[in-house]
Amino acid sequence: MPDLLLELFSEEIPARMQAKAADDLRRMVTDKLVAEGLVYEGAKAFATPRRLALTVHGIPARQPDLKTERRGPKVGAPDAAVQGFLQATGLKSLDEAKIQRDPKGDFYIGLIEKPGRDAIDVLAEILPVIIRTFPWPKSMRWGARSGKPGSLNWVRPLHAITATFGLETEEPDVVKFAVDGIESGQTTYGHRFLAPAPINVRRFEDYEAKLLAAKVVLDPERRKDAILTDAKQLAFAQGLELVEDQTLLDEVAGLVEWPVVLMGSFEPEFLKTPDEVIRATIRNNQKCFVVRDSKTGKLANKFILVANIEATDGGKTIIAGNERVIRARLSDAKFFYETDLKTKLEDRLPKFEQIVFHEKLGTQAERIKRIERLAAEIAPLVGADVAKAMRAAHLAKTDLLTEVVGEFPEVQGLMGKYYALAQGEDTSVAAACEEHYKPQGPADRVPTDPVSVAVALADKIDTLIGFWAIDEKPTGSKDPYALRRAALGMIRILISNNIRLHLWNVFSHATTIYRDSGNVAVTEGINSWIGESDTTRESVRDTVKRVVKGLGASGLQEFFADRLKVQLREQGARHDLVDAVFALGGQDDLLMIVRRVEALGKFLDSDDGKNLLAGTKRASNILAIEEKKDKRTFDGAPDAALYSLPEEKALAKAIDEVKAEAGAAVAREDFAAAMSAMAKLRPPVDAFFDKVRVNDDDPKVRENRLKLLNEIRSATRAVADFSKIQD
Repeated sequence: MPDLLLELFSEEIPARMQAKAADDLRRMVTDKLVAEGLVYEGAKAFATPRRLALTVHGIPARQPDLKTERRGPKVGAPDAAVQGFLQATGLKSLDEAKIQRDPKGDFYIGLIEKPGRDAIDVLAEILPVIIRTFPWPKSMRWGARSGKPGSLNWVRPLHAITATFGLETEEPDVVKFAVDGIESGQTTYGHRFLAPAPINVRRFEDYEAKLLAAKVVLDPERRKDAILTDAKQLAFAQGLELVEDQTLLDEVAGLVEWPVVLMGSFEPEFLKTPDEVIRATIRNNQKCFVVRDSKTGKLANKFILVANIEATDGGKTIIAGNERVIRARLSDAKFFYETDLKTKLEDRLPKFEQIVFHEKLGTQAERIKRIERLAAEIAPLVGADVAKAMRAAHLAKTDLLTEVVGEFPEVQGLMGKYYALAQGEDTSVAAACEEHYKPQGPADRVPTDPVSVAVALADKIDTLIGFWAIDEKPTGSKDPYALRRAALGMIRILISNNIRLHLWNVFSHATTIYRDSGNVAVTEGINSWIGESDTTRESVRDTVKRVVKGLGASGLQEFFADRLKVQLREQGARHDLVDAVFALGGQDDLLMIVRRVEALGKFLDSDDGKNLLAGTKRASNILAIEEKKDKRTFDGAPDAALYSLPEEKALAKAIDEVKAEAGAAVAREDFAAAMSAMAKLRPPVDAFFDKVRVNDDDPKVRENRLKLLNEIRSATRAVADFSKIQD
């Protein structure tokens, strides 16, 4: 079957737009083909700085013929209705129509045959529409036509359109159309400098081969592989290794059509600047890679650049130009770093009083004080030194006001660590300056130093409580203040470090700190959850109880449960098990929740677990039906005197034993033992349902047996709410 080749040749397309543009082109063309009844075998799109290209193979040469039936008027209908029907269906007379019998009468049915069109004609119709409606994030108009209504908008001036269609064994035809005066054809162009002459192409294989001969590597993945391979080899030849950077590689591959890898150098004196600053300078300003000594791991005074041309002088002029710019940039970075070192971190703090963190949450200075106080509360709970935690919280944000971070925001925190070490701070304090932001994503490392953990938790809890109180919660896909990331970060910190922490107690401290700070907006929000009271006369326990209840009402508990589900699901756990554990209430020790979920998951994978779940669900279903029928619940202890069958007595005895054994196991946090105790319920539950008729004719016996079923449900709640577990 025929294949389509389409190329849109233009001025340079920004690298950041190329991948999505190629995918959009493939999607838009193939969607239109399918909508027109032209199913295809495969499609692939490509992008270079100067072109988008698409090949679709296995397209039928012609649309299938369509036959549809159209219902007309009743037999005997007025002539006007009949004529309208004939005109709409293209029939010459009613003799060509069928009559369909219906309970409402006989109706005329017209068979409409629509012959399929040649695929090349369909393509000539849909491709101009796709080009005119292409979804560039930014586009422009140009030339004399730009002032006319309906002129083409494209990311950069579009110069040529190549569109061919045909069988592999035959000379393809040009798909003829025009867009804004640009007529389609089969002429493209090679590399701007190395092979700028026009090239006549036929089909994709011919097109790709001729472009390669004209110094254009069409496939971006092939360009990436070439850059990476050559860069590694060039570094290895100098006894160095490449510092790989996938994001930079993707960008550089979008800047060149014919990658030529070269190596430059800079003065060793710049290596006194932190490695991360050197890398950020070279990466951000010149799109170059850095290299390091394979033995020491330290950066070397060389860099890798990727040119788009094979220079006659072997690239000496290109290297010299890049060296000149990088030398100037590194001089600036070195100056920023040395200037920053002259000012102590704490001397920068007064400036935060003039910087608003959020209009309802106050200044950065106020936020730092809150984090400092909360870190002091958390420190003993995570094994951190209180004084160090307070000191770290005091200094953690100060590098935001340094020259280096102002120039390179991506090194915030890291520079705080370097500056803290330079002024003689404790290593844990310095580490916390960097690590309190972590983890910032699923691939980011989790802080392990107790001081870092205390400050990181304080920072994230202050953020969550503050934004939750002013009702800036995440909605749908929108989370402008990264509250989901903050919650997931807290969960990962606690679980990865095996930290036992009662979150709601800590949240209670955070709400108290906010209220003590005099922040009106947050205090009003918190009071709306927990109500106002005289906290000076209220016990700590009562305050915590009110806060916990308020957090539930505010949705924050549910929010944390959802985030925990996300985290555990990534680890292979079932989300319904998290629901089952959270449903017990009062669950705020995330580490214990995870361990309970893990034990519950293992138990339910066993035959005992599966059968007990089925029995518990059966008991719950019967209770739900009978409670609805009687409009009452069957709480309370059953009357042992009403047990008439041995299966009732055996089940009652087993429930009492399991309640005690499972409860004791949960109390000592041995969840595996609690599940083993639960397994003992399976035989008597099975026997009960096999031998006992619950809805006995005697109302008292029936009520007693329903209470016994309720006891099954109550016993299993020692470990989880089984009603939340999916079958």
